[in-house]
Amino acid sequence: MTNANIPLSSVDTLGELLARIAELTAKADAIKDQIKDSASLGGAKVIEGDLFKATYIESNRKVTDWKALAEEFGIPDEAVLKHTKVSAVFSVKVTSR
Repeated sequence: MTNANIPLSSVDTLGELLARIAELTAKADAIKDQIKDSASLGGAKVIEGDLFKATYIESNRKVTDWKALAEEFGIPDEAVLKHTKVSAVFSVKVTSR
């Protein structure tokens, strides 16, 4: 998609890199899904290639719904805010033109 006669700016380079990363991530996720589907149906839990090994791991994750918990026990929003940590977040959003 790039024209070799036109020098790319840093933003264009960033956009191209992010697009390539997204494409590679999609391919990697598809392979991971195949491994997960196979292993969860009784297939191999460890698959070895020539250079890398993939291991299927099952685990449970717990997530607490603090908002629902506060509502259930009548904890006021002010009390929740008093114990809420706020951190500045900086990001760069890249979109195609």
